[in-house]
Amino acid sequence: MSDQINKEYLAKRQLKRGSAGWILLAGLGVSYVISGDFAGWNFGIAEAGWGGFAIAAALMAVMYFTLVLSLAEMSAAIPAAGGGYSFARQAMGPTGGYLTGLAVLIEYALAPAAIVIFIGSAVEALLGFNGPWVYAAFYLVFIGIHLAGAGEALKVMMVISGLAVIAILATAVALIGDFDSSRLFDVAVTDAAGASEFMPMGWYGVWAALPFGMWLFLAVEGVPLAAEEAKDPAKDVPKGIIGAMIFLLFTALLVVFLLAGAAGADAMGKSAVPLVDALNFAGHSSLATAVNVLGLAGLIASFFSIIYGYSRLVFALSRAGYIPQSLSVTDKRKVPARALIVPGILGFLASLTGEGDLMLAMAVVGATVSYALMALSHILLRIKQPNMERPYKTPGGIVTSSIAFVLSLLALTGVYAYDPRAFFYTLVLFAIGAAYYFLYSKNRLVAKTPEEEFDMLAAAEADLAATA
Repeated sequence: MSDQINKEYLAKRQLKRGSAGWILLAGLGVSYVISGDFAGWNFGIAEAGWGGFAIAAALMAVMYFTLVLSLAEMSAAIPAAGGGYSFARQAMGPTGGYLTGLAVLIEYALAPAAIVIFIGSAVEALLGFNGPWVYAAFYLVFIGIHLAGAGEALKVMMVISGLAVIAILATAVALIGDFDSSRLFDVAVTDAAGASEFMPMGWYGVWAALPFGMWLFLAVEGVPLAAEEAKDPAKDVPKGIIGAMIFLLFTALLVVFLLAGAAGADAMGKSAVPLVDALNFAGHSSLATAVNVLGLAGLIASFFSIIYGYSRLVFALSRAGYIPQSLSVTDKRKVPARALIVPGILGFLASLTGEGDLMLAMAVVGATVSYALMALSHILLRIKQPNMERPYKTPGGIVTSSIAFVLSLLALTGVYAYDPRAFFYTLVLFAIGAAYYFLYSKNRLVAKTPEEEFDMLAAAEADLAATA
């Protein structure tokens, strides 16, 4: 591309700068994840017993925390809307960047489809109706809010997430007096290798429970996708993602300990609505009804925020030329409308299968592949570009990111232990996406390196500012 074409191309692909400070970014991180506190994680107790699941959840908490610290450094040094894809491209070139972006895209495209199915079930429980038109209504409403602008959407997300957090805190306060540690170990002990009262399904159960431990934190890594809309990316993104992770660790501890301790691990391992069932068991029926309603807010918060995440990832991949360039065109509000709408249509079609559990498991496969590649990117950047300006540095350096890398690969195998079908279906999607790159888009990239793309973007922004 000539310089003039570069400027014209990028002028049509600008996000609104300064829309979010670190508090809004932390709220975004919590929004991505909060639905996982309401349901899903508890099925890990059915796989491993409470103690086995506690081990699995602790391993995944370490994985996410070390990954978040690694991402905080890279997001401050490379504040681009592509998040993990941008970091991987800097470390491993165009192919490594695309494969990382593809893994994240699989996660972020399938997760909303799964969540909207769960939303439909919640609506049915509350109002008595469900179906494809319910899924369509939620996609239309929340994509519509995103089309109004990033700042407006992030503020709506904060409000919805706040309601969900209130439900979790109220549940914790109500149940703390009902806690009985003996109820944590009421799952029958099996004859599996390593089985005990603490780990009734043995070590295999711990392995199979890893994906459920991830549900307590899944998608928090999406905060850097908002980097180009942050007020001060170098400071705001690290503070936002670390703040979100610390808060999510707190809420995870509350639900994992208090729910099983109040209502029994065996009951929680089978519950579709663990907060509600635990409250009802403990005799807090009025609060249970309120939490059932606010649980819908938690699902909506994650649905809403992951739509934001996939739109920014699609925007970045499209702007770089990895996927059709038309998807990154922004409107007069500097919103990537096509990157919101097209994946939304595909997600809605996926939701028509009604297999929310399968799609969520496939999203976890995409996530774990991306985590390993993002952690590897941190290691490679530290080795290959030691003098890169790093406004924030990861405590522990490559030791920290190496822990995230190893645990990511372990988590990936855990999905296979739980659901081989989801594992292989995701690999097929990954192979199709890789074939598209190697056979078509590899030779149609807008820039050869991320530095070249960033320089083009900076020049286009400077030109726009001069003519404004």
